[in-house]
Amino acid sequence: MEDIEKLAHAESTINTLGAPPPVRLAIHPSRVIPGDLPEITTMGCGGPDQTFEPVAVRYIKLGENGKWATNALEQGIIPFGYRSVDHGLCVAGNWDEVRRQLVGMGRTARGVSQGLRELKDFYGLPENTLWVTMADGHFWWAFAEGPVVGIERSNSNEPARYRRTRGGWSKTSLTGEPLTVRGLSSALTSTASYQMTICAIKHADYLLRRIRDEPDPLHAQATALKVETREIGLRMIRQLDWRDFETLVDLIFARGGWQRSSVLGKNQADVDLILSQPTIGETAWVQIKSGTSQAELDDYVGRFRRDGSCDRFFFVCHSPAGALSLPAQPRLHLWTAERLSDAAIDAGLFDWLIDRTR
Repeated sequence: MEDIEKLAHAESTINTLGAPPPVRLAIHPSRVIPGDLPEITTMGCGGPDQTFEPVAVRYIKLGENGKWATNALEQGIIPFGYRSVDHGLCVAGNWDEVRRQLVGMGRTARGVSQGLRELKDFYGLPENTLWVTMADGHFWWAFAEGPVVGIERSNSNEPARYRRTRGGWSKTSLTGEPLTVRGLSSALTSTASYQMTICAIKHADYLLRRIRDEPDPLHAQATALKVETREIGLRMIRQLDWRDFETLVDLIFARGGWQRSSVLGKNQADVDLILSQPTIGETAWVQIKSGTSQAELDDYVGRFRRDGSCDRFFFVCHSPAGALSLPAQPRLHLWTAERLSDAAIDAGLFDWLIDRTR
């Protein structure tokens, strides 16, 4: 314990963090977020060839309203507050005295217990504990390395102590997939609403699976079912009479907010549908074919351009003779096979298709 206290004292020589926010600590440049994943991702949580199995997982807020997040993520540190609690007492494990200091801060009995738990976690959890936080629309994770470093003369805008991270913070899975907040379950991201600073993760198994990039069996089953549904949808579309097929396409666009301004398939030599989208103020030229060729598609693109009266061109065909392609232009759209089936399913027309197969 004496050696730990000496090390803590030696590392507590930082006299000031500079002006209040942003906070910038004098951390070695090697702690800046690296371009690759942290070292821990290739060596496991404890040593070479070990799996990614943290002994504990903790969520931590990087300052009130995330005020320390930017510098903490850049410098590869885990900052923590409690300025009125003596760093040396925490290092020594004198938790009775720490409790008295928390009481002296005017905390309630519950607040004292919570504060004591957080301090014990921050000082006592081992290096193979996974620390996670949310910032800039992402979930970040890191492992601490080395003892807690106390900071002298910190003010209300600065952390009172911090831990270095092993290789910096990461916001991607082990395979490099971004861990965006909107891409994660709200059961996990709702942890950010926790009112204290450090807490356990209720859905740690889900978080670890996402970091490892392991598929959820239910997700895999649902994905397979979606592929099968798409294929069934396409087969049903290909069985439609051409009149029903035109009606289907008309319904897909109508449910997407497009309004038909022409009679479906009547008295128009070059186009089957003329549509308008009041919300964005655009018009669309739609050509519908059960079967077609690249030459016919090119011919209709030419007609659309020569006409010049519409903003967008849609060519819809469920059974083309060979692969079709359009110039890579944002206002030219080609719907065939899977894209067409997806559009029908997304528009809620799967039951409509089932009714047509009786």
